[in-house]
Amino acid sequence: MRIAVSATGPSLDAEVDPRFGRCQYFIIVDPQTLEFETVDNVNISASGGAGIATAQMMANKGVQVVLTGNTGPNAYQTLTAAGIQVVSGVSGTVKDAIQGYRAGKFQSSSQPNVSGHFGMGGGVGGGMGMGPGMGRGMGGGVGRGRGMGVIPSEGYPHQAPSSERELEALKSQSQVLAQQLSEIQRRIEELEKKAG
Repeated sequence: MRIAVSATGPSLDAEVDPRFGRCQYFIIVDPQTLEFETVDNVNISASGGAGIATAQMMANKGVQVVLTGNTGPNAYQTLTAAGIQVVSGVSGTVKDAIQGYRAGKFQSSSQPNVSGHFGMGGGVGGGMGMGPGMGRGMGGGVGRGRGMGVIPSEGYPHQAPSSERELEALKSQSQVLAQQLSEIQRRIEELEKKAG
C-alpha cells in the first residue's frame, strides 16, 4: 500500500501541510515499513487547477490513500474518480498521521472539506482585487479548517482507475479549465478597457 501525506518538509518529521493541491511536498509512505519517497509538488505555484493536477500526479504515483489537512471539490472529485481514498482533517507530523491511519483512528472523507481555490490567498497583494476568496494571488493562505473526519484502516480495497473514471476526471478538469479561461478572458477585457 502507498499512502501520500501532504507535508511542509521532506521527511517523516515534517508537519502535515493543511493544503492538498498547493502543499510543498508529498511523503509517499509504505505504512508497514515506514519506507518513504519524497515528492516535490510541482503544482504549488500553478495559476489554476492545482488540485486537479496534484490529484492526477498522486494517481500516476500509484497512491491508494491521501492524508491531508484540506481537500477542495475538484481535487476530491479527481482523487475519488481515480479510486484513491481521501482523508481530510489530518494534522501533526507525517509519521503521526501514518501511525494514526494504521491504528484506525481516521475515517475517509465523504466530501471535500473546503471550497475551491482554498490556499490561494485572498485578493490582497498579488490577487486581482475581487475581494476575499475571489483573488487569484498566490497568497500564503493556509486555513485552519479541521475537516470532516479522517482515515479508516484497511477496509477499502484499492480500485484501479477505469476508463469511465478517467473520463469522468478529465471531463471535470475540462470544466474547471473552461471556467478559469473564461475568468481570465473577462479580466483581460476589464484591464484592456482601463488601459484604453
